[in-house]
Amino acid sequence: MDLEKPPPPQRREPEGCLVVAIRVPVRIVVLVLVVPVRMAWDALVVAGRFLNDTVLRPVGRGLLWLGRAVFVWPFVALWRYGVVPLAKALAWLGTMLFVIPAVWLYRYVLTPVGHACAWLARGIGAGLGWLYARVLTPVGHAVMWVLRGIGAVLAAIGLGIFGVAAWLVRYLLVVPALWLYEWILAPVGRAIAWCARGLVWLLSAITTGIGIALYWTARVLFVLPALGLYRWVLAPVGRVLAVIGREVWDALGHAWRVAGRISLAFGRFLATLFRWTFVEPVRWVYRTVLTPVGHVVRDAVLRPVAEAARSVGRATRQAMTAARESVRQARADFRRMVFGEPREREAVAAREPRGRATRTLGSSTTALTKD
Repeated sequence: MDLEKPPPPQRREPEGCLVVAIRVPVRIVVLVLVVPVRMAWDALVVAGRFLNDTVLRPVGRGLLWLGRAVFVWPFVALWRYGVVPLAKALAWLGTMLFVIPAVWLYRYVLTPVGHACAWLARGIGAGLGWLYARVLTPVGHAVMWVLRGIGAVLAAIGLGIFGVAAWLVRYLLVVPALWLYEWILAPVGRAIAWCARGLVWLLSAITTGIGIALYWTARVLFVLPALGLYRWVLAPVGRVLAVIGREVWDALGHAWRVAGRISLAFGRFLATLFRWTFVEPVRWVYRTVLTPVGHVVRDAVLRPVAEAARSVGRATRQAMTAARESVRQARADFRRMVFGEPREREAVAAREPRGRATRTLGSSTTALTKD
C-alpha cells in the first residue's frame, strides 16, 4: 500500500532545454536530501502511534477515571445527598415561614384594605368629577371669553404698529440698500471677479507648463530606465527562477513519494526480520513447549484440585442444609411446646371447584345457578 495518494493528473506544458537540463540534477539532489527526512518522519509516525496506543491512551483513561473519582463523583454525591435535601428543607421552611404567612396577609389583610381604598378613591373621584363639571367648567368658559376679547383688542393694536414699522423699514432701509447694491457693489464685484479669473488662468498656465516639464523629466530619468530594467533583466531572471522553483517543487513531491515507497519497503523488511527473529521462535516455543506443558499441568494438577474443591463444596453445602433443617425443626418443636398446637382453620364451602375438572354446558359454578 502506498503511503501517499497519487497526485491528480496535470496538463503538461511544452518544456524547453533549460527545464530538461535542470530537472534531473535537481531531482537527484532532492531525493538524496529527502530520503533520510522521510524515513525519520515515518519512524516518528510509527513510534507516535505505538506510544499513543500503549502509553498515552491508557494513561489518559486512568487520569480521566482519577479525575472523575477526585473531582466529579464527590461533587455529584455532595449535590445529590447534601445540597438537594438541604435545598428541599430550606424550600419547605421558607414556604412555612414566608410564603404561607404572606399569602394569608395578602388574602385577609391587604385585599380588604385595598378594596376599601378603592371604594374611597372612587368616591373622591366622583366628587372631583362633579366639582369639575358643575363649578370649574363654567368658570373656565367665562375666563376664556374675557381672554378672547382682550386678545382681539391686542391683535388690532399690534397689526397697526406692524404696518407702520414695515413702511418705515421699507423706505428707510430696503430701498437705499437695493440702490447701493445695483449701482455700486455689483459693478465693483464684477470687476474683481474678472481680475481673479485672469489671475487664475495665468497661474494654471504656469502650473501646467511646470507639470509637463517635470513629467517628461521623470519619464526620461526614471520610468524608461525602470521599464527597460524590468523588461530586459528582471522578467527573464524571474522566468528562470520560476522554472527552477517549479522544478524544485515537483522534485520535492516526486522525491517525497519515492522516499515513501523506500521507507515502506524498509519498514516491511524490518517487520519481516522482527517476525522471523522473534515472533516465530516465540510462537514455536508456545505451540511445541508451553502448550503441552500447560495441558499436562491442567490434566494432572488443576482438574483433580478442582474436583476435590467441588466435592468439598458439595459436602459443605449438604452439611449446612442439614444443619438448617435441624434448627428449623427444633424451633418448630420449641414453639409447639411453648404455645401449643396451632388451631385448625374451619372448612368453608368453596364456590369454585378445587379440581381441574372441565366445565360443561350443563354445569355451573356460580352461587345463583349452582345445582
